[in-house]
Amino acid sequence: MTDLFTGMMKAVFNQEGAQFTVELLETPKVQEFIGTHAQVLDSSFEKVEMSDIMRRRLTRSNYIFSGMKTFHELNEAFPSLLDENGNRKTFEQFLNDVRKIDETYNQNYLRAEFNFVQSSAEMAAKWERFMEDGDRYNLQYRTAGDGKVRPEHASMHGITLPPSDSFWEEFYPPNGWNCRCTVVQVRKSKYPTTAHDEAIALGELGTGKDAKGIFRFNPGKEGKAMPDYNPYTIRRCKDCDIANGKLKLAFVPDNELCAACEILQKCVGDRTKSQTAIERTHYMHEMKPLLGRKVEKTIEGGRLNVGFTKEGNKHLFADTFGRTRILSKEDLKDLATYLENAEYIDNSALTHPRTDNIEHFYYFKVQVNGRWVRLNVAKKVEHYNNGRTYISYFLYSVNDIV
Repeated sequence: MTDLFTGMMKAVFNQEGAQFTVELLETPKVQEFIGTHAQVLDSSFEKVEMSDIMRRRLTRSNYIFSGMKTFHELNEAFPSLLDENGNRKTFEQFLNDVRKIDETYNQNYLRAEFNFVQSSAEMAAKWERFMEDGDRYNLQYRTAGDGKVRPEHASMHGITLPPSDSFWEEFYPPNGWNCRCTVVQVRKSKYPTTAHDEAIALGELGTGKDAKGIFRFNPGKEGKAMPDYNPYTIRRCKDCDIANGKLKLAFVPDNELCAACEILQKCVGDRTKSQTAIERTHYMHEMKPLLGRKVEKTIEGGRLNVGFTKEGNKHLFADTFGRTRILSKEDLKDLATYLENAEYIDNSALTHPRTDNIEHFYYFKVQVNGRWVRLNVAKKVEHYNNGRTYISYFLYSVNDIV
């Protein structure tokens, strides 16, 4: 980070004039710095089990946070370009004067931010698992239970409410820097439910030192490792359409912070599209051998000769992002083997009209990574002008069996 900070300061030094402009955020050296800072934060949860879509949301959040933080570093650095007489300093003098910015932001602050993102990601992953069960269980707030627990957080220990209660929108952990609190599922018959108003009052008491309300967010529900309103933004960022990625709306930035956010939202969009395209190309290449595979499956009253198609493989790849937390993208190339070992469950007709000639689905189950998934085989019926009909079966999608 220090080497990249030096490179970013060279870009600042080489700018004409001594006034900061938000367009600097788009330059290669600054983008490299922002991207690496975001990767540092991303590394805090690389081993946390979560869905691909949640991981993408959290990494996007880290990039925006890193960019807004960099915006402040650049703003602080520009006044140091000139000496007391208004003359431009040498680069060595300038770099020496801005080293304190690097130390403050990218050593001292970054440690706390890393820990917070790690905690947020772990709690976001938990939230995903909680949502799989809905309100079947209640959730209970718990502290670390040792002598280091903050007295204000201790007041929230034991609060028990269903996941749908709005309490969890504001007081779901982490509730501050280096917060170690967590939430667990509990049986409804074992613990009494806390009255909603009482829980809110305890939450207000427990987060009283967060006077600005920065930490009142749910990382799992919002899909963000850092709240929109954080030390580098302002309160109205919390409800801003641009901060929530709605860039198609007519928008005129009314200050530099808003303009910086708009630039970063566009940059992260381009970055995400590029990364996704590269990843898709890689995994589609890995899945190419499947196109020559056929798997015969026995069902009620007959057999299916199931294959793989290019369109089907594209859909299978998309599924690993959105519908399954068990199947990984690395498992895609082995889908023929999983299909061979799968057990027939059931079949069903369409529940709604389609335009892709798929007319029926057959369902199979198999264990992947020690957990059960359902393999969904599509029946496609194509009618040609010469009166002939061609029927094919191919693996279409995968979803977890909960």
